[in-house]
Amino acid sequence: FQRAPQPQAAAAAPQSSMAAQPPSSGAPAAAGNTKRTPKRKPKTKPAAPSALNPNWAQLQSKLPASTFLGKRKRPAPSPPPAPSPNPDAAELSFKLEPTSDDTSLTKALALDCEMVGVGAGGSKSALARATLVNSFGNVVYDEYVRPMERIVDYRTHISGIRPKHMNKAKDFSIVQKDIAELITGRVLVGHALHHDLKVLLLGHPKKDIRDTSEYEVFRRLDGLTIYTLTKIA
Repeated sequence: FQRAPQPQAAAAAPQSSMAAQPPSSGAPAAAGNTKRTPKRKPKTKPAAPSALNPNWAQLQSKLPASTFLGKRKRPAPSPPPAPSPNPDAAELSFKLEPTSDDTSLTKALALDCEMVGVGAGGSKSALARATLVNSFGNVVYDEYVRPMERIVDYRTHISGIRPKHMNKAKDFSIVQKDIAELITGRVLVGHALHHDLKVLLLGHPKKDIRDTSEYEVFRRLDGLTIYTLTKIA
């Protein structure tokens, strides 16, 4: 009767040896771990729409060109549009300031005349204003002139003369006499002075004329015979 427990010990031995052995790699997993959790794929950002939302597009069309919506890269600013030609503004931009308050008659005087159109179609020029400036840039004589013929074209866009200026204009003969006395014995400066002297019906010694339209330095700039006052300014 003492050897009866031996089969139980023999039966327990295999169990202990089986418990000591690690599970093989190919052994099936526990019932609770039979399902593997799937790997989470990274969320992809939705592609940006190729065009603006209709509401944004409508708003953008109503905004100025310089206004930008959203975080978009701003293009380089476009150059401002060229201003429309304005004779009055152009005249002001090239206005010279006198260098002194001296209004005396200097050795040199600058002459400028404004003409209006008379005759058939206003094709003939007549004196409407005469101005003399001394060497310091101060006006020493400035008078509106009433032409001897009826004015057909005031040429306001060039001359600046308007009908109202004729209300205080002097007779041509008076202005002609005043100019003749003032320029006698003095150097006369101007641009295309032969036109001014022609409407004044006056002459002047060639040696005492300084005409910028015939100045050799200006004539060599573009190889032109006459260099316009606009380019010189």
